[in-house]
Amino acid sequence: MFTILAGIVLIAIFAILTLASLKPDVFMVTRSTRMNAAADTIYPHINDLRRWQAWSPYEKKDPNMQRTFSGPTSGKGAAYAWDGNKNVGAGSMVIIEALPPSKIGIRLDFLRPFAAQNAAQFLLEPEGSGTRVTWEMSGAATLVSKIMGTVMNMDKMIGTDFEVGLENLKKTVEG
Repeated sequence: MFTILAGIVLIAIFAILTLASLKPDVFMVTRSTRMNAAADTIYPHINDLRRWQAWSPYEKKDPNMQRTFSGPTSGKGAAYAWDGNKNVGAGSMVIIEALPPSKIGIRLDFLRPFAAQNAAQFLLEPEGSGTRVTWEMSGAATLVSKIMGTVMNMDKMIGTDFEVGLENLKKTVEG
């Protein structure tokens, strides 16, 4: 009985590792929504990291999170570090590109629960009388993240947070 159970476990591990190895080496999560506001109205809410407390879904996951801001108040070089509970972990982000009012590029460095360096960007494009805001995150898919991706839908997990954040931002800018 033990031999059969051990064989099943080994087959399951082999199957998960095989599926994980077939996943792409890079991941990307993208969500967007249309907002009834001009890009130059929306842009400052993203470009000033201190203003994220009003709309970022991660701020609400740990209201007691420790926050540290450095560099300029907004734009290229503005930085934000956090240290929170298991829902938000610890890390930092720095704005590395600021092209008002259409693009903000961010370098994300995660320390906990897993170390990773990713890139995020916000794109603001005119759409009718409003603006289409797109939030993207991409990075290297490590073996650990590929394995996790075989048992969890990472796009849905992160994407749901992005959807909530974009909806919060929409409520903020539309008043």
